[in-house]
Amino acid sequence: MPLHEGFLRHKRFRWLKVSLSLCLLTLLGYGLADVGPRSGGGTWYGYTLGTIAVLLILWLTLLGVRKRTMTRGRWSLKAWTSAHVYLGLSLVVIATLHTGFQLGWNVHTLAYGLMMVVIASGLWGVVAYATVPRALSDNREEMTEPQMLGAVEAIDRQLHEAAQPLDADMAGVVQASLDQDPFGGGMWVRLSGQDRRCATARSFAEVRKVTAGRPDVAGDPLDRVDALLERKLAALARLRRHLRLKALLEIWLYLHVPLTFALIAALIAHIVSVFFYW
Repeated sequence: MPLHEGFLRHKRFRWLKVSLSLCLLTLLGYGLADVGPRSGGGTWYGYTLGTIAVLLILWLTLLGVRKRTMTRGRWSLKAWTSAHVYLGLSLVVIATLHTGFQLGWNVHTLAYGLMMVVIASGLWGVVAYATVPRALSDNREEMTEPQMLGAVEAIDRQLHEAAQPLDADMAGVVQASLDQDPFGGGMWVRLSGQDRRCATARSFAEVRKVTAGRPDVAGDPLDRVDALLERKLAALARLRRHLRLKALLEIWLYLHVPLTFALIAALIAHIVSVFFYW
């Protein structure tokens, strides 16, 4: 047995096998039941699939509650998460067969569409949790987020000191970098890890224009500022990569959870309308 077994491989893909078996049974049932007319949501088989789908969705929503209770054994959090992923995917087959491929502009299709979007956001979460933590670890190189921010602040203190002998124009160029908020730039900068309006990058470019075309002079304060700005750019790049990876790891939850509540609301409307017009 491997030392670390992820939730996708839990118990040799137990819940993948359960999910595939469930899909196979529903497909066989769809092929054998109600040969004519074709099975749809309004047939006895359609109601059966719809009931299974609703019960599954309600159970899947309990993962958030389950996370607050840490236990071991058959229903450990790892087992529950594995079941959540694979049974959630089985809804693609079960709910699609429940519709009987009869889709339109109505609340029934809205519920189906929201369910598919919730599943897609969940898949994004699975991919993120499978790939991002390793990238986060590689980028940090054993540094914490406060340490990365501390490195930027330490360079800023050295920059402030190094800029003292500079003339007013160059001191202003350095000050623009010192005034920069490492967390600034908005959501796009957070998700892309790139800041095209980075004040430090502009300051570095301005200083490099002067230092690049002249010979090195021992003790030149502008050369020291040049080196410090280059170090700060590297430190900011590491911090931005870290914030970007954290955002990729977390942002799907900001879609998955609200969409799940929207799905439940649409499901209630779907069920009420079905029984109202029965």
